[in-house]
Amino acid sequence: MPHFFSSCGTSKRYLVRHLPTFGQTFKQAPIAFIFATMIDFRSDTVTKPTPAMLQAMFNAKVGDDVFGEDPTINELEEKVASMFGMPAAIFCPSGTMTNQIAIKCHTQPGDEIICEKLSHIYQYEGGGIGFNAGCSVKLIDGSYGRITASQVEESINNRKDAHKAYSKLVSLENTANRGGGACYDLSDIEMIKNVCSANELALHLDGARLFNALVAKKETPEQYGKIFDSISICISKGLGAPVGSVLIGKKDLIAKARRIRKVFGGGMRQAGYLAAACIFALDNNMERLADDHQRAKQLSNAVRQKDFVGEMFPVETNIIIFEVKGRFTARELRQQFEKHGILVIDISRTQVRMLTHLDISEEMIEKTIDVINDL
Repeated sequence: MPHFFSSCGTSKRYLVRHLPTFGQTFKQAPIAFIFATMIDFRSDTVTKPTPAMLQAMFNAKVGDDVFGEDPTINELEEKVASMFGMPAAIFCPSGTMTNQIAIKCHTQPGDEIICEKLSHIYQYEGGGIGFNAGCSVKLIDGSYGRITASQVEESINNRKDAHKAYSKLVSLENTANRGGGACYDLSDIEMIKNVCSANELALHLDGARLFNALVAKKETPEQYGKIFDSISICISKGLGAPVGSVLIGKKDLIAKARRIRKVFGGGMRQAGYLAAACIFALDNNMERLADDHQRAKQLSNAVRQKDFVGEMFPVETNIIIFEVKGRFTARELRQQFEKHGILVIDISRTQVRMLTHLDISEEMIEKTIDVINDL
């Protein structure tokens, strides 16, 4: 039994604690039935490997990646670098690690990073910018997590002013998580790049959900590879791999990144089993992201009809963020969903977030809409 629970994304303890009316049923019902009924919109990180992905992992050829001898890791890194038309790549356990390594590569202690105020690198990476790189941050109040070239230009410190931190790096996030999955227009990114080039600033992309943006905007990885100095992509979100992110850049940057990864404790051995899942995800799960986007729109259309819903962020990809008001708080609405075996996140006292992903079926969407209609 312990082995079963360790393999499940939602534990019995979580369910009993957080599903007040569902808890008693859970204690009495068959375990397999309870897990089969859960509909999990908390994140696109909760997906489980499909049988075909597990088979690819089982068949992986592996070696010691710290020695550079894991053939499947090498294949993944070469594959991703080639996709983006960039010279080199490095596999890491998480997107936080790839972002933090990139920041460390581009900066020196005392430098300043320019990013949007809701950026993942600032909000959700444990203060890593200060802890790992010794840098300060210039926060921009953007639009749904996106910033403009003029805002970047206004945020660059005068390098002749000894009182100011040295502006060194601009970081963009596409799609913007706390912006409701909003996507940049490529032309806006190109304008930001021009400002960076004119002011000797490096440009990094937190592309945790970049593939969602590529599908939504009908763009290509190569277009991004021509613009950014470094790109972090996560394969453990919408693409459905259980673990893994990749940092892409020039050869000298990735060589430096490999050393920093070791310092961060990110050197792995027979990690090809994980890389095999990532290769499978890249080969099979990219185009289907459009299904997630369509299902998010279905959900948002149902949610926006309710009297307890205020502002809803525009739904471009697979993220829905909306304000809760009136007869529910965000926490109370989450609890209402939980009574029906539906998991969402209250990301603030007034906001709820829902994400669609490959483990959400059309039937689950229909059931959730029925629950929403009855609230």
